[in-house]
Amino acid sequence: MERYDVVVAGGSISGLLCAREIASGDHSVLVLEKSHEIGTPQHCGGLLSRAALDYLGIIPSNRIVGNQIRTADIVSPNGHTVRVDAGSGILEVDRRMLDKYVAEQAQKIGAHIRAGTSFRGMTDGTVRSSMGDISCDIMVDARGASLLGGSDLLVSAQYEVCADWIRPGEVVVMLDNSKYPGFFAWIIPTQGGMGKVGVGGRRINATAAMQSLLDDMGRYSVFRKIVAPIWVGGPVSDVVRGSVVLVGDAAGQTKPTTGGGIYSSGAGGMLAGQAIARYLQTGDRSHLDYTDAWQKEFGREFEAQHAVRRILERLDNTAIDSILCKVQSSTLKRIASDGDFDFHVGAILALLGIRGVAHIARDITASEVRRASAYIQKMVKM
Repeated sequence: MERYDVVVAGGSISGLLCAREIASGDHSVLVLEKSHEIGTPQHCGGLLSRAALDYLGIIPSNRIVGNQIRTADIVSPNGHTVRVDAGSGILEVDRRMLDKYVAEQAQKIGAHIRAGTSFRGMTDGTVRSSMGDISCDIMVDARGASLLGGSDLLVSAQYEVCADWIRPGEVVVMLDNSKYPGFFAWIIPTQGGMGKVGVGGRRINATAAMQSLLDDMGRYSVFRKIVAPIWVGGPVSDVVRGSVVLVGDAAGQTKPTTGGGIYSSGAGGMLAGQAIARYLQTGDRSHLDYTDAWQKEFGREFEAQHAVRRILERLDNTAIDSILCKVQSSTLKRIASDGDFDFHVGAILALLGIRGVAHIARDITASEVRRASAYIQKMVKM
């Protein structure tokens, strides 16, 4: 039987960063990825800041970066559009190439990676895979949000589309709580007239909603279709379960507002890898729990975003139309690109404003208002 210090189930950004950190501590680690290629399928919008890439130890080369995002058009249900300046720090990345880049980093340090190999379970320190049994001390679960359940698991579809209505450097976010309840639709340009077009929402037929959106937009061609869950419920309370450590989407480390997670999930994998390396060096199991380190980076922001989500979900289309139509030019100042700036929600919150929202969603609590207000003040430079 093969033997590794750690087996990572799931070869996406969080699992690969975890493996990279474990291997850098001179420990043996094997990554199992059920897909036949690292980086597929791509079910991520791929927007993040240069600062986030730097934190994760990733160089933003032309191989990874597709577009620098300049603006976002926020479109209300009645078609009113407000344009927001993105500054110069927001990038659209190719998730397939990003994951491959991190996989190469991990492999060069000493990690072993096997695509086309499924994780089938673990019993008493033995991982069962489609390629046979593997003995290990720790198993890292990085298999994604599909492991989580409940009402906070939304439905989404994202297609790779070629169309002349996709404009380089210009993101489009479409708000409509009747079509996309609790979420939105988006267009994110990539390269050469291509883009990622997506929809998400609670209990929607994502493929039908996507088809309706595309039909409304005009002539197009679809090159790839992906349907995937989006987790907006925040982090799980226990990331260590015996000899299993949860990271990334499987640990609920995606944003409560948009489900975005390259930075926060990637950081979860990185911090978990460092914690596991310390455990393997010392034998002290208390080192395995990386919750405090992750919460230090993201805890307050996630709490605030959860409050923001509760507020936004109370807005009907009439309220959204009313608020966006009242946005003044003074409000359209540059949105901050600090840390993991999530372009969709940052722009939306800056435009809606907590005061404009609070009088409509009257059943929100005072603590939710305070947390949401603090988040908006952080995101907007006035």
